[in-house]
Formats: sequence, C-alpha cells, structure tokens
Amino acid sequence: MPVITSANVAQAIVKLVAADALPALMGNLVMGNLVNRDFEPRLAQAGDTINVPIPPTLVANNISQGGTVVTQNPNLGNAQIVLNTHAEATFQIPDVTKVLAVPDLLRLYMQPAVTALAERIESDLLGLYGQFTANTPVGSGGSPLTEATIDAAETALFNAKVPASAHKHLVVSGEAYSELRQITRFSEYRTAGEAGLRALIDGSVGKIKDFFVFRSQFVSKTGLGPFTTNNVAFSKDAIGLVIRRLPQPLPGTGAIAEYAELGNFGMRVVMSYQPDTLAQQFTVDVLYGAGILRNIFGVQVRS
Repeated sequence: MPVITSANVAQAIVKLVAADALPALMGNLVMGNLVNRDFEPRLAQAGDTINVPIPPTLVANNISQGGTVVTQNPNLGNAQIVLNTHAEATFQIPDVTKVLAVPDLLRLYMQPAVTALAERIESDLLGLYGQFTANTPVGSGGSPLTEATIDAAETALFNAKVPASAHKHLVVSGEAYSELRQITRFSEYRTAGEAGLRALIDGSVGKIKDFFVFRSQFVSKTGLGPFTTNNVAFSKDAIGLVIRRLPQPLPGTGAIAEYAELGNFGMRVVMSYQPDTLAQQFTVDVLYGAGILRNIFGVQVRS
C-alpha cells in the first residue's frame, strides 16, 4: 500500500477538482455545446493561429472527353481561428482536506468560478452574430419574433445548402423565447399536438421550423431603445470553438496543475497556496478562440 504523504494528497485534491470542474462547466454551456469544437491536447499560447479543417466545397466540372471530374475549391477546406482568450476564474478553500470527505463542499466553492467561465465563453460565441454577413438578416429590431421570421431563417440556411442531416439551431434571448411560446400555432395542442402541450405546460419550445430552439441570457442586444436583439440561427459548422492546452506551472513555484479533458473540451486546474488568506487557491482556466468557420451557414435573426 503506498504511503500517504502531503504531496500525493495535494495531487489527489487537484485531480478531484479537475474531474468535477469540467462536467460542471459543460453543463452551463448552451452555445459551447452546439458549435464545432476543436480540441487537441497540444500546448499553445495566446495569439497562436489554428487551422481548423472543415468539409470542402466540391464542384463538378465538364471535361472535353464528355465526362465530369470533381474538383475541390482551393479557397475552402480550412478556417483560421486565433487563440485570443485566456479566461480564468479563481476561488479559495480554507480547509482543502475536507473536500476529499465532503464532495458537496467542493461544488459549493467551485460552482461560481465555473459559471463565470461558461458565461465568458457564451458571450464570446454569441458576440459573433455580426460576422454572419453572407445571408441577409431576417426580422426587425424591436419587433417580436414571428413565424414568418423563423421560416425565412430556415429558408436562408436551406438555400445555403446546409446538409439535411445537419442539425439547425436557433439561440434566442429570454424575451424572444417567450414570444415564440406565444405563437398560437405552436403553443396549442389542437394545432401543434404534443409540442404545443409542452410549450403550454413545461414552457419548452423544443423544435420550430426544423430548428432546435435554445435560450440564453447572453444573446447580444444593441441600440438605445428599443433594443435590437441579435438572435442567431446556424448549423454546427458555422461557428468554431478552438481550445488548446496551457502549460504546466514552472518548477519550484509550489503550484500543482491537472488537466481535465472531455468531449473536445479541455481546461487546466492549478492549486497554489495563498499566504495572505492562509488558504489553498484554485485557478480554473482555459485557452480558446472563437470564430466563423462557414459564414453562409449562419444568419442573424433580429427581434
């Protein structure tokens, strides 16, 4: 049986925090779970540019022998995203050994930090709405979402040749979500069946016009009033979220780090001693970049 020392207890605590932090972070994401996530366990630093492979556009060209040949458009096939955000959240635990015996205590300290990271990622992803310029925005600022607006957004993605097998997502603000629940044809059992019943009883929109509908508190609003709410409709390959590993702390600093990696997402957890408060300090951080992969696969939905 290995000897229990302060060193391996400390390592076990960091591993415990890392194991709990990543599922908690992903559970707080909306956009982060819908976009194309690109993660590799390679060390990187802020400012690095990552080439993200995307399916190429193929064009069939006539040849003189009477047949056809399929060629790849050389301008497509990858997109570049800069790792421009190193986001971190820090919390302290006065008696860190208790978290080994009381896991709920760890969640109590950790949840606000993880939530702050998730909110930063959500805000950055939803802030990309203005880069969807290939399709004409649908809807009008300051006006409620209507069935016609949602229909126009779906038609735009259909005309953009979004694959039929690709899920289409509509992420809207809380107010816009409420407006969708009040569209009569989608909120009555007699017209929408069980989906209408869910909207009435559970408050869940579910799916409209081939869009899976989600709401987020971080949908961007612009203007001075009436505000323009910048909802977004897109398929997975429209937006990329690129994550790379951060390096281990320098030797001799006393800091201990562990990586948590799951489902194309990764983060680092660092434990160090904070002498000012006589407590162990934990920093949960992630290096990422967000950008548009396929402009034509997204459309602004204004309300």
